[in-house]
Amino acid sequence: MIKYLIIDDEHMTHEIIKGYCDMTSNMQLMKHCYDALEALDYLRENVVDLIFLDLNMPKLKGFDFLKSLSNPPKVIVTTAYKEYALEGYELEITDYLLKPFSFERFLKAVNKAMQIKESSPRLIQQVEKAKTGHIFLYSDKKYIQVKLDDILYIEAAGNYSKVVIKDKNILVREKISDMLKVFSSEQFVQVHKSFIVAKLHISSIEGNRILIIDDVIPVGKFYKSNVIELLKG
Repeated sequence: MIKYLIIDDEHMTHEIIKGYCDMTSNMQLMKHCYDALEALDYLRENVVDLIFLDLNMPKLKGFDFLKSLSNPPKVIVTTAYKEYALEGYELEITDYLLKPFSFERFLKAVNKAMQIKESSPRLIQQVEKAKTGHIFLYSDKKYIQVKLDDILYIEAAGNYSKVVIKDKNILVREKISDMLKVFSSEQFVQVHKSFIVAKLHISSIEGNRILIIDDVIPVGKFYKSNVIELLKG
């Protein structure tokens, strides 16, 4: 069952999206949110698989809301503004629907979100294991146990992710967005669309660069707020 939120200040859009979702299988509406602050309150106590997100809303804009989430679910943007598409994909949204959108186009986006959700069961099963300080990574036809404290950073490599630890690299067939679901935001932070770094191993931060031992990690412009929060802590 796909649990979803609708975040939009237009009642008509809520009716359209819910109507489309009711025509598909395995979709459960958790809450109608008419601004992003209402959604933030809900997500503090609840977990969903998918968000339908408008961009131009009062109080808090859609992408600002998305940047504020440490571990966002899958997001399908629903908007009348096509000029923000590039920024959306920088933030790793699942799809970008321009209003008005047809049921066929909507269904394509939802199917894409479902496929992503179901793509990495091995890794998602490790969420509870990660809380113990260890995780099993599936690589080269075997499971490798890794201490979380030994991980320096994780780098995206297409549909794979490279987990860099102190004495070797481990290549796993998981997207970096799925890897982010496993690792605690208390220990790891995403600083670029292609990099998640371990807070413990940051040597220094200078401008848009983070030094971890001898490696220089870039800070993406859409992730600067994460680094700012890190410095505050």
